Amino acid sequence: MQKSKKLYFITSNKTKFEEAQEILGDIELEQFDIDLPEIQEIDARKVVRAKLEAALAHHEGPFIVDDVSVRWEALNGLPGPFIKWFLKSFSLEEIHAMLEKLGNTATEVSLLIGYAKNKDDIHFFEGQVTGEIVAPRGEYFGWDPIFQPEGHDKTYAEMSREEKNKISHRRLALDKLKEFLGLL
Repeated sequence: MQKSKKLYFITSNKTKFEEAQEILGDIELEQFDIDLPEIQEIDARKVVRAKLEAALAHHEGPFIVDDVSVRWEALNGLPGPFIKWFLKSFSLEEIHAMLEKLGNTATEVSLLIGYAKNKDDIHFFEGQVTGEIVAPRGEYFGWDPIFQPEGHDKTYAEMSREEKNKISHRRLALDKLKEFLGLL
């Protein structure tokens, strides 16, 4: 893929798009906002594949879609890709209190990116970061105020976007995509 070629990121989430745009600085990235069905499945790869297949019905590649998973050791890996629904059901304070009561705040966050040029040229790239769930600190979107990456004294939400983009699960996954595209 040439640097001047456009890559579409199919997402309605402006913050995700802006983070990806900053990380992929040397790729012309354009947000494409279409409503993709999100199947309910514990396997993030199946979720992303279904998004890719639905997106290919609306738009030609190359494009990317993504799905984030948050796995709490105390809950045997839940909520995984269901994190969005947990955030609709529980406050950040409640999530922290629950894990504290269970005596284990260990957490792994991951981002799975699906890249499609066409229906026969599909690839996956994953980035993972471990850390712990802490009392909410900082203001940002989603679960960023309660996730403190291992080896850091700030939550994602307390970090500047530049700091977060250097270490995040999104950075790790997008770096793998850049390497695949021959841009790293």
